[in-house]
Parts: sequence; structure tokens; C-alpha cells
Amino acid sequence: MFTIEHAFDSTEIVLVDEGDEPLVQDVTINAFDDCVVIEQLDTQYDVVMRVTLSIAQVQDLAAALNLPEGMYQRVQKGG
Repeated sequence: MFTIEHAFDSTEIVLVDEGDEPLVQDVTINAFDDCVVIEQLDTQYDVVMRVTLSIAQVQDLAAALNLPEGMYQRVQKGG
């Protein structure tokens, strides 16, 4: 399950781990104009872990989800 909320400067997506036996804490993704921030509570240390990706890194990740194992480089077409 997931939720989507639009704020003034970002879009927030929350991924909820559901089922009979939850495996991990919810993941919160905040998409801004220039970056995407992914957060998840680490219950062992009671601290929120945060990863910030540039838009180019998010585009690489999206492309990588549908490719076989290997090394790739995205190239923009046109000028």
C-alpha cells in the first residue's frame, strides 16, 4: 500500500510494508524540484536514515529497474 500527498514544494509518497508479518518500517519519499529524499526509521538505533538522490540518479534508478545485469550510461538525444 502507498499514499501520495502534494505539498507546496514537494510530493510525498509513503510506502507501507503490509501483510501478515510486517518486514520493515514505512519508507517516505519526498520529491523536490532538484532532488529526491528517501527516509526510513531504523528501529534498532531509533534514528531516521536519510538518502538524498539527484534527479539524474533517480532517472538512472528508474532505467536500471528494467535492465539486465551490466554497466550502463544514459545519453540524452538531441541538443
